[in-house]
Amino acid sequence: MNIRSWFHKNWKEIAVDLLVFILAAIILVSAVVLIWISTLEIPDLSAFEERRVLQSTKIYDRTGEVLLYDLHQDVRRTIIPFEEMSRYIKNATVAIEDDQFYNHIGIDVKAIIRAAVANFQEGDLLGGQGGSTITQQVIKNSILDRDKNLSRKAKEAILSIKLERVMEKDEILAVYLNEVPYGGTIYGIEEASQAFFGKKAAELTLPEAAYLAAIPQAPTYLSPYGSHREDLDKRQQLVLDRMRLNGFITIEEYENAKSTTVEFQPQAVTGIRAPHFVMYVIEQLVKTYGEEVLTEQGFRVVTTLDWELQKEAERIVAEKAEINTERFNASNAGLVATDPKTGDLLVMVGSRDYFSDKVEGNFNIALADRQPGSAIKPFVYANAFRKGYLPATILFDVPTQFSPQCEPWSRSSESPCYAPNNHNNKFLGPISMRNALAQSLNIPAVKTLYLAGIKDTIKFAGDMGISTLTDPDRYGLTLVLGGGEVRLLDMTYAYGVFANGGVKAEPRYILKIEDSRGTIITEPEVKTNRVLEENVAAMVSDVLSDNVARTPLWGSNSQINFPNRDVAAKSGSTNNFRDAWIMGYAPNIAVGAWCGNNNNDPMQGLSGLITTPLWREFIDIALAKLPEENFPEPQINTQGVKPIIRGEYIDTNLLLEAMQNQTQTTTDKESNNSDNKLDLATLYGNIHSILYFVNREDPLGGYPANPSLDPQYENWEYGVQEWKKSTFGLLLEPETGSGTTTSQEE
Repeated sequence: MNIRSWFHKNWKEIAVDLLVFILAAIILVSAVVLIWISTLEIPDLSAFEERRVLQSTKIYDRTGEVLLYDLHQDVRRTIIPFEEMSRYIKNATVAIEDDQFYNHIGIDVKAIIRAAVANFQEGDLLGGQGGSTITQQVIKNSILDRDKNLSRKAKEAILSIKLERVMEKDEILAVYLNEVPYGGTIYGIEEASQAFFGKKAAELTLPEAAYLAAIPQAPTYLSPYGSHREDLDKRQQLVLDRMRLNGFITIEEYENAKSTTVEFQPQAVTGIRAPHFVMYVIEQLVKTYGEEVLTEQGFRVVTTLDWELQKEAERIVAEKAEINTERFNASNAGLVATDPKTGDLLVMVGSRDYFSDKVEGNFNIALADRQPGSAIKPFVYANAFRKGYLPATILFDVPTQFSPQCEPWSRSSESPCYAPNNHNNKFLGPISMRNALAQSLNIPAVKTLYLAGIKDTIKFAGDMGISTLTDPDRYGLTLVLGGGEVRLLDMTYAYGVFANGGVKAEPRYILKIEDSRGTIITEPEVKTNRVLEENVAAMVSDVLSDNVARTPLWGSNSQINFPNRDVAAKSGSTNNFRDAWIMGYAPNIAVGAWCGNNNNDPMQGLSGLITTPLWREFIDIALAKLPEENFPEPQINTQGVKPIIRGEYIDTNLLLEAMQNQTQTTTDKESNNSDNKLDLATLYGNIHSILYFVNREDPLGGYPANPSLDPQYENWEYGVQEWKKSTFGLLLEPETGSGTTTSQEE
C-alpha cells in the first residue's frame, strides 16, 4: 500500500491528531503568555496623578559652555475641567486621533492590526504607526516609560483596558487634553489655547480647534511657528474632513471653517539664544530620535554654532535690515555661515528679529524657497568648465532670441519666445566667460546654460548641495537667471564646495550628544566627497575673486574687493526685485546673505547696496578670526584647443597665415593693398557664434559638419552676424571678399 492510499484511509485519525496538537499548542502558548504577563510590573492606577520627572534636553554652542536652550525650563501646564473645554476641541481630537474612542474597550484591535501591517511593510515592528487609542496615549503620557519594546506595549494595552473599567470616557478624554504636548513647553489644551490664540479653551472656534487637534501628531514639525505651515494647514483640513465624516459638524460649519483664515498669536519663547538655529536643530533631532525621547531622556547636545559669530551676525542683520526698510523697502534679511572643510553650520540668522510679528520673525528665511537671480550663475559656468570650456572662452553678448519657435530678429519674451536683456540693457559683443560671469551678463549666461545642458546642470547643482531644483522642463533656459527656487542654507553650503576645492563636506549641525549619564549617544564625523574637479573649482574661485574682471560692474574699490585676502563673491537679484542675494567665501568660510520681504513685496534700489553692507561687515569679523588662506591657481592648457574656446573669436593663426602669404606672393603696393583687403574680408567673414565651431555634446571634439542642425544655431548666428555687419561692415563688402560665409549671409 502506497503513502497516498494510507493517507486516504487514515485521514480522519490524522485530522484529529492535528487538531489536538493545535489545541495543545494554543493552550501552551496562552499559558506562557499569561505567565509572562503575570511577571510584568504594572504600575497601580492609584499612581495615576504621580507625574514622571522629565529630564530636559539642553542645547549648547560648539564650546559646550554656552547654553542656547533648555527645552523644559519653562514647562507650562494648566489643568481645567472637561466642561471648560470647547466641544469643538473634544470632537476634533476624537475625530483625528481615535474615531472609535466611544466604542472600544481601551484598545482598537483593527487599528493595531493596521499599524502592525504597515510597520512590518516598513521594516519597523516597534515604531512607525502605533495604532494607539486615546486611552493608550493617556497611559503612555502619564505612567509608563517610552521605551519601544513588547513589554511596554503589553503593559500599555492591559492598563488601558483597566482604565476604561474605572473611568468614564469623558474623564479619560479630559486627562488626555490636559496632558497632551502641543510643542515646546506647552502642555494641555488650556495652555495651547492661550499660547496660540490668546483665549481660553472654552472659547475655541471650530477652525482653531481643528488646528490644535492637528498639532499633537508632530508638535515640532507641525508648529505654526516653524517652516512647515503648509503641512499644518493640510492636516487642519484633514481634521475638518474627519469631523464631517463622523457627523461631528454640519456641512455649513464645515464649509465656513474651511474658508476661515486663522491668525496665531506671536510666539512667546524665553531663555533662548540663536532661536532660528535652535529650532532647526530641534526639528532635525526630532526626525532622528522622536519627540518623546527628546523631551524625556535628558540629552546634552553640543552643536556646531559659533556663538560669538552668531551674536555679531544677529546684531548686523538687525541693524542693516532696519536701514534697508527705510531706504529700500526691504524689511527682512537672513545670513548663514558654514565651514567648507567640515560642513559645520556656524551661523544661522533667519530674520532680523525672531520675536517680531512685524516681519514674521519666527519664520526662518534661511530655509525658505526663494529665487536666487544671478547667484545661481557660478554653478552653470562651473558645469560648462567641466565640459571643456574655459574662463577665456568667447561668447557673443548680443541681442538673441532663444526660442527656435520665434524669428531670430524677434525681441519678444512672450511665450513661446524668450529674448532676455542684460541688467543695463546694453550689449558688449564678444566677451569671455570670465568677464561675462564677473559682470553678471545675462545673454552669455543663458548661452552658457545651453552649452552646459539644462538637465545636466541641475544634476550637478544637486551634487553640489542644491536639492530644490527638480523640474528642468519648468525652468528651461530661465534657470540661469534665477528661474528656480533655492534655499539660503543650501546655497551657502554649495558655494562652500568651491571654497573647498570641489570637495563637499556633508552638512553638520551636531558635534556630540550625551545622555543624562554622560554616555555619548552620537559624535558625527566629518564626511566629505569630491563632487567637482579641483581645477574647475579653482577656475570659478579665480573668476569670482577677479577684481579687474568685475570692475565694469562694481567699480575698482567695491565692498566685495579684499586687497589682502582671497575672497570670492557673487550677487544676485530677481527681475521683479523681490530677492537680493550675495554669496561669498574664503577657503575657510562660506557666507550667504539674503534681503527682501517675506511676503514678496518688491524692493527699491540696487541689490548690491542692500545686501553687500551686512555681508561685508560680517565676513570681515569672521576673517579676522581665521588664518589667511589662498585659492589655488587654476591650470589652463590651451594646446590643441579651438580658438574660440581658448579666447579668440578672430582666429589669429589665420591672420598670421594671411599676412605671410601676402609677403611671399607680391611686392606690388596696389596689389598688396587689394590682397590685404581681400584677406581681411576672408578673416572677418569667419566670425560666427560658438555653435558654428563646437558640438555642444562634445565641445573639445571636431568641428560640426552642419552647425545648422543645432536648434539654437540660426538664432544665435543671426545676432552675431548683425553685430559683425555693424562693426566690420566696410571690410565685408561683397566685391572685395569672398572667403568663408555663414548660412545666414548665403
